[in-house]
Amino acid sequence: MNEAVGFSRQITAEGITQRIERLPVTSWQVRTRVIIGVATFFDAFDALAIAFILPVLAPLWKLTPGQIGLMISIGFLGQLIGALVFGWVGQRFGRITAMTWSIAIFGVASLACAFAWNYESLLALRTIQGLGLGGEVPIAAVYINELAKAKGRGRFFLLYELIFPIGLVMSGVLGAWLVPTYGWQSMFIVGAIPAILALFLRIALPESPRWLAAVGRLTEADTAMQQIEDATQKAYGKPLPAPERDVVGIKALKASWRDLFGPTYLRRTLVIWLIWFVTYLLNYGLVTWLPTIYRTVYKLPLDQALRYSLITNVVGLFGCAVCALLIDKAGRRLWFAVSFVGAAAALIGLWSTGATTPENVLLFASIGYFFISTLSIAVYLFTPESYPTRIRAVGVATATAWLRVASMIGPGFVGAMVAGSSLNTVFLTFGIISAVAGILVYIFADETKDRVLEEVSP
Repeated sequence: MNEAVGFSRQITAEGITQRIERLPVTSWQVRTRVIIGVATFFDAFDALAIAFILPVLAPLWKLTPGQIGLMISIGFLGQLIGALVFGWVGQRFGRITAMTWSIAIFGVASLACAFAWNYESLLALRTIQGLGLGGEVPIAAVYINELAKAKGRGRFFLLYELIFPIGLVMSGVLGAWLVPTYGWQSMFIVGAIPAILALFLRIALPESPRWLAAVGRLTEADTAMQQIEDATQKAYGKPLPAPERDVVGIKALKASWRDLFGPTYLRRTLVIWLIWFVTYLLNYGLVTWLPTIYRTVYKLPLDQALRYSLITNVVGLFGCAVCALLIDKAGRRLWFAVSFVGAAAALIGLWSTGATTPENVLLFASIGYFFISTLSIAVYLFTPESYPTRIRAVGVATATAWLRVASMIGPGFVGAMVAGSSLNTVFLTFGIISAVAGILVYIFADETKDRVLEEVSP
């Protein structure tokens, strides 16, 4: 390969970054995103499947609003633990190892959920399922970010991340068909497919060269990098460009908690945690509840309740596509600020109109979810960009822990409001929180677009 590209390989930590930054985007990168994306697709599918299962289980098992809220929230407790555990695994043993084990756990646990015999058994199995769900997505985000070069990284990453909202939409499409036709167990059976991917991942993909270099395994980093270069050049059809010598390189430093909470990263960490918490307080607090709200508050038939929820998910998918195409132009900070404020306007608008009809809820919730969904994928781009390789997996996993905290609080809060006939108060409260978050992010967030990862986070 050396002769083909016209340079002598640099077996140094700095050289790895330079070699990544010169790579064109080819079918190899696309294939890699698809392989990782299929697992992410089913992660999203399993995460939202419970929203389409509960309208059936609620009358079948005579569940109270509090029990419904706990069933939604309990999976996120497992995800909280899984995020922290697999964040450490990904930092200590590598990105591919962490993804393989997390995918296997949530695939097998999803199949087990199909055999739950009562509320308590499903509650326990959902907790175990959450361990895998919490571990896969953040590590996948880290891996894809570490393969991307600075220019166009937002589009490169978010076109992959679109797999997640597609998974949410397909959860709605299949849920509207499978649940009434084949029963609620069918959703969990379909969600078990990722277990097959666990073995394939280890064979198909190299370990992250950035991570290998950061932990001092330079020979392995060079081997992984050469594998990527060979595959890229074969797809590219001509010699690769020479490495750019002025690119900031990886620093093989020992990881430390100061990388999260020291003077360089403390403000960045707090801003990122705020984005994660508020985004998913809105996302899971509202959207996961929508099918049940349509069913229990507005007394809609099951098929209509699921269709209305599907419409909202499709609007969210469109918002994600817009985000993927435009975030490299707008920048991260402005995008977050506008999206938070846009979601706030929709939710406060819903509160002001009184949420008197399900169609009114559908309209304003869909507008709000257009913005919320862009936040949900953009934060997976922004967080890995904001930490150095030596602590990136732990930084992302710790940040996603706030997703899990918010996801446990949100559904329970909405459940209490629904039980107390105060649904309209939920929209006002979430609208105000979203508006405040938008202002704070615009003031304090750093801009990362078109900057090499090692330049953003020394």
